[in-house]
Amino acid sequence: MADIRQRVDEDRGLLKKIQNFVPGFRGYRRREDLRDADRMLRAQIAGHLGSVRKDLENSRMLITGGWNSKELELIGGLISQLKKVEGQVAHAETGYSGFVADIEVKEDQIYRLYDYDASMIDMIGQMRSSVDAVRTSLTSGDSARAVQDLMSMRVLINNFESQFDRRLRVITGTEV
Repeated sequence: MADIRQRVDEDRGLLKKIQNFVPGFRGYRRREDLRDADRMLRAQIAGHLGSVRKDLENSRMLITGGWNSKELELIGGLISQLKKVEGQVAHAETGYSGFVADIEVKEDQIYRLYDYDASMIDMIGQMRSSVDAVRTSLTSGDSARAVQDLMSMRVLINNFESQFDRRLRVITGTEV
């Protein structure tokens, strides 16, 4: 995965380049660029989560006939949970701290926040594999296996959500 921080730094316009030379503004500009990079990364993560959700929605169509209400209930809950997590990722805190904030988020912490968010891409890869397993078990008609695969998917989504909820607290050292 390309590092968006580098791209944001390279694509600075003239005004941003001038701001880097104004005393006292250089640090502010760098932190804002880092926040922008993290915001772009989270938009990509939210997009990937949306793709996983759509794959799961398509898998739901494989539940045909019969009374597979357990699978339908589980898959519907997972789709709802993915929608919620997708929104949380897209609209999460960016590590902003104003002039009189209770906790100041420093530049190195914003770097760590970006790295923390980037590490979550691996978790999305696990979710994609899990959706493939769900699709396979639904296609084969193995109801017991499908329920197991859906429960495994729920664990992955819960882990992702917990990890993402902790991100800013861990970075700022406020996690208790």
